[in-house]
Amino acid sequence: MEAASRPPSLAGLRRTYQGLPLLEADLAPDPVSQFAVWFGEAVDAGLPEPNAMVVATSSAGGRPTARTVLLKDYDENGFVFYTNYESRKGRDLTENPRAGLLFPWHALRRQVRVEGAVVRLPREESAAYFRSRPYGSRIGAWASRQSAVVHSREELDARYAELAERWPEDPPVPDFWGGFRVVPAEVEFWQGQLDRMHDRLRYRRSGASWVVERLAP
Repeated sequence: MEAASRPPSLAGLRRTYQGLPLLEADLAPDPVSQFAVWFGEAVDAGLPEPNAMVVATSSAGGRPTARTVLLKDYDENGFVFYTNYESRKGRDLTENPRAGLLFPWHALRRQVRVEGAVVRLPREESAAYFRSRPYGSRIGAWASRQSAVVHSREELDARYAELAERWPEDPPVPDFWGGFRVVPAEVEFWQGQLDRMHDRLRYRRSGASWVVERLAP
């Protein structure tokens, strides 16, 4: 292999992580309030799609998978995203209703990890969000049998065109589409520091309250 075509040495791909210390005394009393602080700072820093998160699921048989989706709401009850219930993640969450979330805010040397049980949103809540989406996204939700094999791009485009002709203005809410809420049991805030001595502070639910624990990096 010629030198010009050789891949870079992965061992040499290093970055220096340095950020403000993350101390227990500086944390909000609960993880959702702390998430709101960090999320606001990610938005203010101009990060592209700061609400993008990796959602990890597992089938009933323990087969894991992960993908990136967009956080659409959060409050003291949990973190909300929407999907096709017949997709792979939808099937996983029906069989095994637990998930992990990861917000990779690399530019700020930060990560947030969330783990917890998953529940479906009430139908009226999913419907209200669906109606707020752009028209094209609503047709797309109908056109895409998410995670199913598609034989060609032309097949997908033809289905979209057929549905747009059927519903030129106001497509109904699909019965196979809606929201999930991840109810946090643990939320970890990771702040990069020099020499890999990173700060990791985890909120862990204990009854009706939260316990904060520092984890070794």
